[in-house]
Amino acid sequence: MAISEIEAKAAFDHIRYAQLWEDADILTEALGDCVGGTLVSICSAGDNALALLTLDPAKVVVVDLSPAQIACLKLRIGAFSTLTHAGFLELMGARPSTRRKALLVQALEPLDPPTQAFWRGLAEEVDFHGAGGVGKFERYFRIFRTRMLPLVHSRQTLKDIFIPRGIAERQTFYDRRFNTWRWRVLLKLFFSRFVMGRMGRDKAFFDHVAGNPADHVARRIHHAAVGTDPAQNPYLHWIITGTHGTALPMTWRAEHFEVIRARLDRIEIRPGSLEAFVATGEKADGFNLSDIFEYMSPAFFAQVYAGIIAAAAPKARLVYWNMMAPRRVPPVHAAQVTRLRDLEDRLKAQDKAFFYSDFVIEEVRG
Repeated sequence: MAISEIEAKAAFDHIRYAQLWEDADILTEALGDCVGGTLVSICSAGDNALALLTLDPAKVVVVDLSPAQIACLKLRIGAFSTLTHAGFLELMGARPSTRRKALLVQALEPLDPPTQAFWRGLAEEVDFHGAGGVGKFERYFRIFRTRMLPLVHSRQTLKDIFIPRGIAERQTFYDRRFNTWRWRVLLKLFFSRFVMGRMGRDKAFFDHVAGNPADHVARRIHHAAVGTDPAQNPYLHWIITGTHGTALPMTWRAEHFEVIRARLDRIEIRPGSLEAFVATGEKADGFNLSDIFEYMSPAFFAQVYAGIIAAAAPKARLVYWNMMAPRRVPPVHAAQVTRLRDLEDRLKAQDKAFFYSDFVIEEVRG
């Protein structure tokens, strides 16, 4: 079996992300026309793999090194299969609920015994936080929201973040009420490389990162608070309030619920690395690569990229994010792909998952 470089460096025995912190709205638009095709997706929490079903592919092959992350996708499959849309939102934590344990039992009923046992062990946490709130990354933000934010901003200021405003008014609010000296100190401390590696992401994910994470976060929060409308941002809602409010990620919205439910049989889960899929010799018409290249050395990235190109059908699109480690097509493969620059620029400006510094769309030449 093909081995991924990150397997030797990071732990994959726990839920790192209980929900997906990447914007499926721009992902699905970036992939283009995929009707009847084969798509490959990194699993993470499973939300974006499910979002790909709205593109009407023949199948979505989902890969991930982490059994815990695959268990997140399986829980969603069970929830879409057995719950109403309202019940799904309650189970995930997007809405308040007094019945999450019962909803969890119902969602687990059609699933395999190991997945059932995994989630039963988390039943108390799911009851309290929702299934979308039990990951390491979500706990990190929960500490930020409940212990740190009250030290720098009043409840009213935090509530006022989500008042709809024009861009000029958002800039004024940011300058006068939000970007205080206390806020800037909090960013430097809580989003330092040490704290993020210990409490948020795995420290191995910073091996190839240059620069200060706190400075990066500060720039991206300005994008979320001013460049886009916070009132429409489900990720910012969750960080600040612990729920999604009126804004929901694409996969969790009512208008997509029945379509995803009807196409669940097109999901094909393959535990393991992306490199393992590439080694099968199959061809794909599109790739949701999340931000996996950020965790790779430049040399290993070039090796994996070569494999993806070999596994890509003509006109297949490679879609991925960069946070702090810049990754784009290696020079040796530049002649094999076309960068869709205009589409990239337009979608980057819309990206509600504001952590990322770059959004990449590369199309394999026919």
